[in-house]
Amino acid sequence: MSKTQAASALPLEPADAPRRRRFSYRIEIDPSGAGNPWWIAPLSILLALVLCGIFIAANGMNPIAVYAKMIKGAFGSSFGITETLVKAIPLLLCGIGVAIAYRISVWNIGAEGQFLVGAVAATAVTIWFPNLPIYGTIPLMVVFAIAAGGVWGLLTAIPRTYFQVNELVTSLMLNYVAILLLDYFVFGPWKDPKGFNFPGTPMFNEAQTLPALGDTRLHLGLAFALVAVVLYGLLVKYTKWGYELRLIGANPEAAKNAGIPIKRHILLVMLISGGLAGLAGMAEVSGVSHRLMYGISPGYGYTAIIVAWLAKLNPALLVVSAVLFGGLIVGGYSVQTIGLPSSISNMIQGAILFFLIAGGMFGKFRLRRNA
Repeated sequence: MSKTQAASALPLEPADAPRRRRFSYRIEIDPSGAGNPWWIAPLSILLALVLCGIFIAANGMNPIAVYAKMIKGAFGSSFGITETLVKAIPLLLCGIGVAIAYRISVWNIGAEGQFLVGAVAATAVTIWFPNLPIYGTIPLMVVFAIAAGGVWGLLTAIPRTYFQVNELVTSLMLNYVAILLLDYFVFGPWKDPKGFNFPGTPMFNEAQTLPALGDTRLHLGLAFALVAVVLYGLLVKYTKWGYELRLIGANPEAAKNAGIPIKRHILLVMLISGGLAGLAGMAEVSGVSHRLMYGISPGYGYTAIIVAWLAKLNPALLVVSAVLFGGLIVGGYSVQTIGLPSSISNMIQGAILFFLIAGGMFGKFRLRRNA
């Protein structure tokens, strides 16, 4: 056989072979999104600031000057720092509760309602036992608040566990029930008769007030929050219970086959989640407002959702995220002196959440090279 015949006997390479080799990549989807890049969170904050800066500029103000004013108001003085920490306390407690629930893919968005019923339950102690000393009142307020928040969390967990009711719906609806419950007490039987028709209870006495740091409003609730975040980190990372939570969140089917009682874990986790939010309500009513009143929460429970997402459920990052959003709230108050409403902080929070969700969705896509 000649060389020409041998060459002609070989199979011809398709004309598009070089093109196939050039585009030898494929897109895969990771439903869990567990491997999301670390830079999604800071990029989400940056994009949120850019977007909100456009609206600020459209209103005739310099976005950089506005942001500088917010940073200075939140972190530029000892007063601003302590006020930021005061706002961070309920955000951290509610954020830990939300993060624990998210560990097993239970979407608890009812921290706001759990916060409010915790505040109501803590106030009930001051109404029913007005003459107890501080070493009896404060522990009893803590117990009542945690129990009330935990029960409120179970009202979401029980339908989710036994009747397959979506927890997003029940936890959200229970928020409004808690708001109406609080309104009933502050406009009704617990209303201060000497309060000039203001919707609130009588002011707490000294035995019903959390001790504060010097002349600041920074109170003992900070210790509650720090202890809670340390326990959260240790339990989730170093205990069997924490391992089971991580396994349920990563692969519920594998956890079920391994004999892990998923229903019991959901009930326990929502009990703890609600209890932490209830403790945040107690810290706020006893450490800051010193009375139960209408509008006691500016939305701590909802902001805690963003706090937990931004921290990716990491204990240390939860502290950073809570302080960041506490500063955002305080900074929102400071820009009122230059003609902007304090609700600018809500706009920035919403923008951060939007970009976090968008980044989480895009983070599920992976570019893989074909073999």
